Amino acid sequence: MKRLNAQGLSYRELNEKIRALLDNGEKEVIIENVNGQRYIGTGIKAQARLVIHGVPGNNLGALMDGLHIEVYGNAQDGVGNTMNEGTIVVHGHATDITGYSMRGGKIFIRGHVGYRVGIHMKAFREKNPVIVVGGKAGDFFGEYMAGGTLVLLGLGIKPGEQIVGNYIATGMHGGEIFIRGKLDDDILIGKEAKILEPEEKDYRRLEVLIKEFAEYFDLDADKILAVPFIKLIPYNKRPYGNLYAY
Repeated sequence: MKRLNAQGLSYRELNEKIRALLDNGEKEVIIENVNGQRYIGTGIKAQARLVIHGVPGNNLGALMDGLHIEVYGNAQDGVGNTMNEGTIVVHGHATDITGYSMRGGKIFIRGHVGYRVGIHMKAFREKNPVIVVGGKAGDFFGEYMAGGTLVLLGLGIKPGEQIVGNYIATGMHGGEIFIRGKLDDDILIGKEAKILEPEEKDYRRLEVLIKEFAEYFDLDADKILAVPFIKLIPYNKRPYGNLYAY
């Protein structure tokens, strides 16, 4: 295990130090005093663990392939942008476009997320990317989703507070979204999506994901699963096909 102090380092200097340690075979790197440095873990293909104390900047774990990143703090935009494999765990909140074009791996956020989470997520062959959000989400949750699984739990939201913003699943043409509880009647849902009641097989898969989520954050998985979910799936795998094909 190695420790790095990120205080005063530019994002380039910090990332060069991280890469050098991983290239030399280090399996765990603890990074302290992170304050907005971008691209941590970006493009790295390795079976190793990064533990971050502080607030990483944009594109944490972008294009990464195999790392396990754990953040003790909040995270900025683009967590897991186009990530291929690995796991990102954030013990605080994350902002916009978490999981943008994500194509593999898992992201677990303990708190809230911003806008356009899961936008352009996709699945291919054995890869099925997953994002589990513990709190609430902003507008355009699951926008243009082409594959993968989004789970929104709404833990700790106040009475009368919406679990998600408007325009959920706009342009959705693949994948699935699970939301714990019910949606308010005035929340706008993309016309491409429909709401179903999850089947038994869905709950079996949810149980696995929620137990993993709960283990990271020391929560009671059974209590979370005691509240029913709803499921959103697309009506059509090519919702705009008639605009371009004749």
